[in-house]
Amino acid sequence: MKHHHKPSEEEHSTVPVRQRIIIASNNEGKIREFRQLLRPFGFEAVSMREAGYTKEIIEDGETFEENAHIKARAIFEALRLPTIADDSGLEIDFLDGAPGVYSARYAGEGATDKERCEKVLEEMHGVARPLRDARFVCSIYFIYDEDSEYSVNGTVEGYIGDEMTGKNGFGYDPIFMIDDNESMATIDDDEKNRISHRARAFEKLSVILKEKFLDADK
Repeated sequence: MKHHHKPSEEEHSTVPVRQRIIIASNNEGKIREFRQLLRPFGFEAVSMREAGYTKEIIEDGETFEENAHIKARAIFEALRLPTIADDSGLEIDFLDGAPGVYSARYAGEGATDKERCEKVLEEMHGVARPLRDARFVCSIYFIYDEDSEYSVNGTVEGYIGDEMTGKNGFGYDPIFMIDDNESMATIDDDEKNRISHRARAFEKLSVILKEKFLDADK
C-alpha cells in the first residue's frame, strides 16, 4: 500500500461521516487497517462486536473469495448495513495450494503461529528451492447494499524458507521469504503495508470506493 500523509485530528473532523460500515472481524489490527483505508471516504468503520453481532460464522467455502462472501453476507443480512469481510492465507505450490483456506487451522484448532510454521517446514523438509514457491492471498468482499457488491483479490509472491526468520509480523510471516535475504517477518510494518497481499487488495478496493463515492460526489 502506498504511504499516505497521516491526517491530523482536525483533518479527520472535516471528513463528513457518510455512514457506518461493519468490518467482519474483531481483530484489532485488521480493524485499524480498515479504518485507515475507509476514513477518506467518510465511513465510520466498526467491528462485528461493536455492531452487536456475536454469532459464529461458519466459513465452509472452498476458496478465499467464498469465505469472504459468506462472512460479509451473514453480517449484512443481520444488520442491513454496508459490510466488508476478508479471508486470507498461504498457498504453497508443492503442497497443491495448501494450507489455503485452512491456513488458520492447518496444525489443528488452537495451534500457535509457531506450530503452524513448524508443520509447514516439516512438510517442506528437503524440498529443493525451485519447488518451494508460495504466495499469500487476500480476498476482500464488500456489500454496500443489495445492488452493490464487490470482490477484490491481492497476492504477494515468495517462497518457503528453510527455517523461521524474523520477529515481526504474525502467522506464516517468518517462513515466507520475499527474497534471499528477507522474510515477511524481517521487514518493518511500513514495508509490509506497502507490499503485502492485504495491502494490494486494499489498493483495488480503494479504486472502487473512489469511483463510487468520491467521484460520484463531484
